[in-house]
Amino acid sequence: MERVRGPRSARRALGRLLEAVLASRAEANAVFDILAVLQSEDPEEIQDAVRACSRLFGALLERGELFVGQLPPEETVMAGSQGATRKYKVWMRHRYQSCCNRLAELLAHPSFQVKELALSTLMKFVQLEGAHPLEKPKWEGSYLFPRQLFKAVVDGLLSLEEDCSLLLSQFCQYLEHDDVRYHAMQAAADTVARVANAHPEVPLTFWNNVFTLLSAVSLPRQESDIANFYVQHAELSDKWKVTHLKEHRKAFQLMWLGFLKHKLPLSLYKKVLVIMHESILPHLAQPSLMIDFLTRAYDIGGAISLLALNGLFILIHEHNLEYPDFYRKLYGLDPSVFHVKYRARFFHLADLFLSSPICPPYLGAAFAKRLARLALTAPPELLMALPFICKPAAPTTRPGRVLGHRPRGPELDADPYDPDEEDPAQSRALESSLWELQALQRHYHPEVSKAASVINQALSVPEASIAPLLELTAFEIFERDLKKKGPEAVPLEFIPAQGLLGRREDLCAQHFTLS
Repeated sequence: MERVRGPRSARRALGRLLEAVLASRAEANAVFDILAVLQSEDPEEIQDAVRACSRLFGALLERGELFVGQLPPEETVMAGSQGATRKYKVWMRHRYQSCCNRLAELLAHPSFQVKELALSTLMKFVQLEGAHPLEKPKWEGSYLFPRQLFKAVVDGLLSLEEDCSLLLSQFCQYLEHDDVRYHAMQAAADTVARVANAHPEVPLTFWNNVFTLLSAVSLPRQESDIANFYVQHAELSDKWKVTHLKEHRKAFQLMWLGFLKHKLPLSLYKKVLVIMHESILPHLAQPSLMIDFLTRAYDIGGAISLLALNGLFILIHEHNLEYPDFYRKLYGLDPSVFHVKYRARFFHLADLFLSSPICPPYLGAAFAKRLARLALTAPPELLMALPFICKPAAPTTRPGRVLGHRPRGPELDADPYDPDEEDPAQSRALESSLWELQALQRHYHPEVSKAASVINQALSVPEASIAPLLELTAFEIFERDLKKKGPEAVPLEFIPAQGLLGRREDLCAQHFTLS
């Protein structure tokens, strides 16, 4: 094609070439000129060429002018004695294949507008290929979906070098369709396995792209909800796996398990665990298979351990999983529990864990004692822990109150509780008392002192809920104090201070005067 200066002139030239190819097979060679513009370095020219290819091959697919079946080598067909129509369809099918390959490459183009247009064009071809298949059905009424073309799209989105989160957000709109979502799960699982096997050290960028895609997949709750298909069919068959929710759940499970079995960056462990209880476990065909990942995550320590306990508790409570070390690991918390941003979730879950009827009294007492000891050196956010300490471990026992109301309990220097014991059953917490709360009643912050005084009230007083305190931060505590109205008359110091520490004749008083 002769290069014409000016975007409008080039666009008109592409339009003329497009109309010529669609009007006559004798002008088929003009396709090369259109495809050549896809290799341009100008983003606007590329977009014009993509739109032209979209119209051209979209029309050819609808007309049935592309070869259907296993595509033979172009040279063999053109040199053979087949008819002109067959040669044309094979030849044009090869041009269509070249176009799709180039569009997949454009998913990594520096211009986001080019990427976005290439993605929408590829997805248009996916829809048209599904309605007008380029492969022959294995049996009459068999389900056909352009898996190879769609897999090329997913591979392009899961880049190893480039952050594709913005482009993936555009792709997520297609995941609302049941067939696209089903095949996206399969394609993502295949891509993860292939990349992990081919690269000893998989880049962080790839794992982030994979998580962005996987976390966007949300399965329907009921079988009847599977009715929104991107590729339209005259009628749906029960023989198609894509129409059954159990098959979607299997694909969902294989996708997540295939992703989580690899060594992931610590940042991704946190992201996965945050959505585990709501977005992953409820949709798995066999949730108990997640136990390996959750135990591996717990062994990492810190905030990741706290988040892993959430998933472990769900497997124990809702799926009857036996995990004898659960409460022992929960007991192994350290002072960081007061500092991590997930502390609200931890206290909420621990409140649920220890309120279980199967929780023995010694366990509740051990947790109350452990938290009370940690609260002595914790920041003002420990407010959430104080009502928690006084809550019962089981409906029939009140270890927090029992420990607190023990006037003849052991003296401080003879406290039998062993804070270094890892097993709560051996910590001797039930033999101790909550002297720590009495110490906290003299805390510098009035809210902490007030909360610690709750233990002095009668047993009939309803126990406070920790829910309002879960998201409380130190900033909010002090902001609330600043808004309180103080007394109208406040006594002031009337003797001017002299000296640094109240000494009138010290060195500082000789050189500085405080007024």
